[in-house]
Amino acid sequence: LSAGAVSFCKLMSSEWFIIIMSENTCCRSSTKVQSYEGGSVSISCPYESQDQNNMKYICRGNQPSSCLQQALITSNNRRNTQFSLTDDKKSKFTVTINSLTQKDSGSYLCGVHRNTGLDFVIIVENTCCDSSTKVQSYEGGSVSISCPYESQDQNNMKYICRGNQPSSCLQQALITSNNTQNTQFSLTDDKESRKFTVTITSLTQKDSGSYLCGVKRNTGLDVFSAVDLEVRGERSQIYLITH
Repeated sequence: LSAGAVSFCKLMSSEWFIIIMSENTCCRSSTKVQSYEGGSVSISCPYESQDQNNMKYICRGNQPSSCLQQALITSNNRRNTQFSLTDDKKSKFTVTINSLTQKDSGSYLCGVHRNTGLDFVIIVENTCCDSSTKVQSYEGGSVSISCPYESQDQNNMKYICRGNQPSSCLQQALITSNNTQNTQFSLTDDKESRKFTVTITSLTQKDSGSYLCGVKRNTGLDVFSAVDLEVRGERSQIYLITH
């Protein structure tokens, strides 16, 4: 059995991966699930009522004949370091994969112990954003970072964090639209122009680096844009002395 074709798309330049169950002789339906690198994903594997008490499992690759022998986890051994399996004993079992990395990319089969399988393909995008906005300022000064968003996000929480890891950005937020002012950061939201602005004051060279502007979404997949900030040494001052 060969794996079906993989379709791929991007969502607002966010770092994410997509799981696609392909339509082929192995599998009868398809589904899509999204998550972030460093995060986790739950794969829902439906089965027929006659299989309620049969062993369930998941393996890498697309070879049903060797899937059980190479199972990453089974319903007889429901948990290990990265994988866990739960079975509702009605119509589906769920495999959760934690701490996702690019090495988790590839083909997977969910199966029950009568050699039927569900073919999943996982693609993990390594970086959050296709491009980043570059911003420069000077030590002791300030800088304003403009973060655009879609109209559907007008009332959603906005935030900014350091680094380039979307999965932990909200937990490490430097400021949010729910708390718009602190010692060094402030955030204003212009809902008409659909952008929020983060101002950083009292800059030092330690503030140089990568930042992510984030918008909270109830789907669990926040939307991000990337910013690279360069803080240069203090601006030179030139004095003209006349006699």
